[in-house]
Amino acid sequence: MTDLSIPTAPPTRDVYANRTLNLRSIAAIGYDMDYTLVHYNVVEWEKMAFAQGKARLAELGWPTDGVEFDPSQVIRGLVIDVELGNLLKATRFGYVIKAAHGSRVLTYGELREAYAETFVDLSDPRFEFMNTLFSLSEASLFLQYVDRLEAGDLPHGLGHGDVYHTVREAIDRSHADGILKRQILAEPERFIDLDPDLVLALRDLRAAGRQLLLITNSEWEYANAIMAYAFDRYMPEGQTWRDLFSCVIVSASKPAFFTGDNPLYKVVDEERALLRPHLGAIEPGSVFFGGNARIVEQSLGLSGDQILYVGDHIFGDVHFSKALLRWRTALILRELESEIAALIEFLPKQRQLETMMATKERLEAQVASLRLAALRGREGYAPPPVQVPDPQAELERVRTKLAALDDEIAPLAIEASRLRNETWGPLMRAGIDKSLFARQVERYADIYTSRVSNFLYPGPFALFRTGRLDLPHDVKLRRD
Repeated sequence: MTDLSIPTAPPTRDVYANRTLNLRSIAAIGYDMDYTLVHYNVVEWEKMAFAQGKARLAELGWPTDGVEFDPSQVIRGLVIDVELGNLLKATRFGYVIKAAHGSRVLTYGELREAYAETFVDLSDPRFEFMNTLFSLSEASLFLQYVDRLEAGDLPHGLGHGDVYHTVREAIDRSHADGILKRQILAEPERFIDLDPDLVLALRDLRAAGRQLLLITNSEWEYANAIMAYAFDRYMPEGQTWRDLFSCVIVSASKPAFFTGDNPLYKVVDEERALLRPHLGAIEPGSVFFGGNARIVEQSLGLSGDQILYVGDHIFGDVHFSKALLRWRTALILRELESEIAALIEFLPKQRQLETMMATKERLEAQVASLRLAALRGREGYAPPPVQVPDPQAELERVRTKLAALDDEIAPLAIEASRLRNETWGPLMRAGIDKSLFARQVERYADIYTSRVSNFLYPGPFALFRTGRLDLPHDVKLRRD
C-alpha cells in the first residue's frame, strides 16, 4: 500500500469543528462577502470608518481634538454596557472579568462593585455585543467620548446611553451614505488583502458538484467591483468571478434574509442596477436583489443541513441561519491566525503553568485536609483525616510553599491573560474559562476557521469531526 503524504494546514490555517460536518453531504454553500470572501485591512478600514464617524460628531459640535482610532484599544467579542458606559469582557456564563470605563481599566474593587450581581445577557438592550470587525471603530469612538463626557466636554444632560446611541448613529450613517465604499473603490489596494488561494478553493468545491451562492448585504455596484478586484486576477483566462457562483444575491438585508419574507427582485440591467420584481425560482447565472432564504431553498430544492452558510457575523450570518433554518454554518474569524500564533509561541510557558497549577491544586488539598484535622482535633467530635503531630504548624508550612508557588505562577498567568492584546487578552478565552464570544461561536458555528481559502487544505470531500468533548470529571479521571 502506498504511503500518501497528505498536505495539511498549519494550525493558523486549519478548520476547527464544534459539531461533526461532512462536506460530502453539503449540496450548496452560501457565502457572505465582506470579511468573508473579501478580507479588508482591518486597521485601514476601521480607521476610515472612525474618521467618518468623528466627522459626523463634529457636525453636532462635539470636540474632536485628540480623538484618534487606536486599534489596540478594542477587540471583537467584547460587550458595551450602554448604561454604565463600560466596555466588558465576560466569560461564557456572562461573568464580567475585566472592564474599562472610557480609556481607564477598572480596578478589581470597581469591577466587583459594578458587576458582582450582574450577568451579561445579550438579549438585554443594556448590552451591545461586538460580534463583527465592523464594531471596532464604533467601540473605540464610544470609549473616547465616554472620557469626554466624564471631563464635561459634551453637551450638558447627556448620559452614557445618549453618547452610545449618538456614536452608533454616526458610524451607521457613515456606512449608509456610501462615502466609505467610494473610498475603498478608489483605493482598493489600500483596503483589500488579496488571497491567491481563494479561487482554487472555490473551484475545487464547484468541480466537486457544490452549488456556490454569494449572499451579501452589499449593493450590486459595490459587490461587483470588489469581487472583480479580489477574484478576477486569479481566474482562468476568459473567466470572471461570476463563473464561480450559480447564484448572486445582493442587498440581502441579513439577518432579515433568514427571518423574513422580503420580496425578490432581478437585476435586469447590471450596468445601471435596474430592478424588476421576480416571481418563481432563482435563475442560475443571474443577479438578484433582496429576497429571503425560503426562496433560495425552494429554488435549489434543498433545505436544512444540505446547505452550508459561511460568514463572519455571529448573529447576522450564523445565528439565524442555524437557529431558524437548521443550515450548517461556518464562521470566519480572521483574528484566529494571530491568536493561534500567540498560543503556539506561549505553549512552553503554558505547559510550565499547567505543571505549577497541578502542584498548587495538591497543596490546596493539603491545606483543606490540615484545616479539617485542626478543627476536629480542637472540637474532638471525630478523628482527624490526617495524622500529624502538629496540624497547625504543618498547615503554616504548606501555606508558605503555596504562597511561594503563587509568586511563580502570577507572572505567567498575567502573560497568558495578555496574549494578542495587552488589555483584553485572547479572543476566545476569559481567564481560564471560555469567553462569551467563544460560547457564541461554539453555539452557532458548526465549524470555524480564519479564512475561506483554508478549505483548500482539506478539500471538498473532507469530514470535519469533533473530538471527544471532555467534562471536568473526564479530565480529573484521566489525570489521576
